[in-house]
Amino acid sequence: MKALFKLNMRQYSMIIALIFIVVLFQFLTGGTLLKPLNITNLILQNSYILVLAIGMVLVIITGHIDLSVGSVAAFVGAIAAILMVHLEWNPFLVIIICLLLGAVIGAWQGFWIAYVGIPAFIVTLAGMLLFRGLTLVVLKGQSIAPFPMSFQKISTGFLPNPINDGGFHTLSMIIGLALSLIFIGIEWRNHQAQVKYQFDVLPTKLFYGKLLAIFLIVNGFTYVLAMYRGIPNILVILLALIALYTFMMRKTIVGRHIYAVGGNLKAAELSGVKTKRITFGVFINMGVLAALSGLIFAARLNAATPKAGNLFELDAIAAVFIGGASAYGGVGTVIGAIVGGLVMGVMNNGMSILGLGIDWQQAIKGLVLLIAVAFDIISKKKAAS
Repeated sequence: MKALFKLNMRQYSMIIALIFIVVLFQFLTGGTLLKPLNITNLILQNSYILVLAIGMVLVIITGHIDLSVGSVAAFVGAIAAILMVHLEWNPFLVIIICLLLGAVIGAWQGFWIAYVGIPAFIVTLAGMLLFRGLTLVVLKGQSIAPFPMSFQKISTGFLPNPINDGGFHTLSMIIGLALSLIFIGIEWRNHQAQVKYQFDVLPTKLFYGKLLAIFLIVNGFTYVLAMYRGIPNILVILLALIALYTFMMRKTIVGRHIYAVGGNLKAAELSGVKTKRITFGVFINMGVLAALSGLIFAARLNAATPKAGNLFELDAIAAVFIGGASAYGGVGTVIGAIVGGLVMGVMNNGMSILGLGIDWQQAIKGLVLLIAVAFDIISKKKAAS
């Protein structure tokens, strides 16, 4: 058990930290934190940061950073408002155009970083200023609203409930049960594969306890959502992104190459990895997810504003580092970034309920980020010695 915990220290420590923070704020807020309405608000309020964190973890794994994502999100939201509100284009077509615009922006920045060799910090800092300025130009300093109702449902809509049962969302419980069984099936298959190839595995009792915990947590979470309005549309999008990117990073050659580029660039090049193409692709991906985040935020706010996306990049970067990514690259997971984002989200929500001002909230978040990076550096030094 000691060896297993040491091997997975990052993963276990951030999950334990999240549980501790949830329990702490549940106590301090007198039970308000885990009420169905507040849980739903937590998902809606942090969805765009979690989307950014998924893209940012890939950027940081490759050893780079992206400071422009908040400005890109604001710029894409402004373009979407012009097309949908002023020109009355079809929302679905506008979403496709905006995602393609995000890819073009990512390719623009990725070109300078991967092929010209300018540090990502400089390129994305320039991008932050450039796209913030373009946002002000497009909006002319004013907000544009409202968006069509079909577009707003991206962030504010919920899955329908075909079973009329007095307000309880039965479909959400059915989905939760199905998801828990899928997760258990995946864990079981992985466990059997590890046993077959004689890898280190959890003791039998602990493994069954883990399966039981998965079942209870997933179904407990969906039960809480079902007590309010059910599963939000944005949660479906988030789960799809988490599943897709987790699979890519764990099971595909591209994922292995991303880790290789961040772990040791020279060794990756000598091994035949097309490092420039990988870096270029990672920034295109970040541009697409920044555009998606901007659309989600605009749909939730029901307006495109000049100050949209402010400090999004810092929240996304903090989520990735708190979630266990290394400041040196080569280490990090999509699940870890999501857990880090939830830590930040729960802290923000809990401190707001307690009435703490934005000044103290920023100070505490900065301290948590410093502790997370310090933990990474200290654990690396211990491993090296």
